[in-house]
Amino acid sequence: MTLANGRHRRPQPPGAAGTTLARAAGATAVGAAALPVLASGQAHAASSSVWDKVAACESSGDWHVNTGNGYYGGLQFSASTWAAYGGTHYADTADRATQAEQITIAQKVLKGQGAGAWPVCSVRAGLTRSNGAAAAKPAVAKSTKAKAPAKAPLKAKAPVKAPVKAEAPAKGHAVEHTVRHGDTLSGIAEALRIPGGWEPLYAANRPIVGPNPNLILPGEHLTWHSPAPVRTAPVRTGAKAAPAKPAVAKAKAKPKAAPAKAHASAAFVKPISAHYWISEGYGVPGPWQAGHHTGVDIAVPVGTTVHAVGAGTVVKAEWGGDYGKMVMVRHEDGRYSLYAHLSKFDVHAGEQVSAGTTLGLSGATGNVTGPHLHFEVDTTEKYGSDINPLTWLAGHGVSLT
Repeated sequence: MTLANGRHRRPQPPGAAGTTLARAAGATAVGAAALPVLASGQAHAASSSVWDKVAACESSGDWHVNTGNGYYGGLQFSASTWAAYGGTHYADTADRATQAEQITIAQKVLKGQGAGAWPVCSVRAGLTRSNGAAAAKPAVAKSTKAKAPAKAPLKAKAPVKAPVKAEAPAKGHAVEHTVRHGDTLSGIAEALRIPGGWEPLYAANRPIVGPNPNLILPGEHLTWHSPAPVRTAPVRTGAKAAPAKPAVAKAKAKPKAAPAKAHASAAFVKPISAHYWISEGYGVPGPWQAGHHTGVDIAVPVGTTVHAVGAGTVVKAEWGGDYGKMVMVRHEDGRYSLYAHLSKFDVHAGEQVSAGTTLGLSGATGNVTGPHLHFEVDTTEKYGSDINPLTWLAGHGVSLT
């Protein structure tokens, strides 16, 4: 698809009574993208695999995707997770491995971290430890044929994981942080320079944090094992790991506190600072449930940085059906700005943001004809409460045209 055509294909909205922007029809549209992968002769196992459902949610079913956002393959492995669980036995990054090989590594991650390693998509796909393990076996057997060596990593699960836990402290690659009042996972991940942001940090500490990544409590002790010392907090502070903990907390707490106090007076900005053009305007009549296009489509390449237009609180950072990966921010005036079809989001629900804060990267997830950002402004969290985003931004001194 050309960039100029980047817009909704047939954006079927979520149910009007729901409290989320996701809906079953949107999931079906995304899931269909996985079908070309199944045409390789292993349809009986892969077509019903829960891993295909996870991949449909994570990457629209593209098992060899690499958008440059730091996550690879159908199940969106970070390079560090892929290496830690033995993925480099197959390929340097997950997008270069086969579907079956990716599932093999995913099975190891599932056993070690649980379904929470895919916080949003595991819920949507119904992934559990039992069905994830069962679904992986036939796919691996079909795709690898007589690949006897592939069984070696499976038999050596415990030995593979044990060195990961022991190796980081031995080489000084383990970083730690004790949660303090006002901390967020995203702020801690940024301070510790964790590739992939808060999600891998949450996955590594889920037994401590619990099922809700938005709820971390003062006194909780979080640990991250980095494959390279340059990514840890001591590199930035110039101190050793233990003394760096107070510095990490302060470095994160100060920028969080200042924007929170300045929300009312903060300036507004455009959601895209790079070159763009409007590929679909607001209010255009069409086959939407609202009867018209509920936002503006801003045509940009995949991976373009998306900014919060103003200060506020993130209320949604999730898969939104036909909206794909989306973020919604509630602003001081009670309006909600929505950013859809992202390839990645860098914030989570409950986080405070300022004008210009990076929310994620543009993409082509959900029901679209090409890469773009769908920018929408609503009066409530529900679909159909939209107002003209150009007029609203203009009232704050920003013009998109």
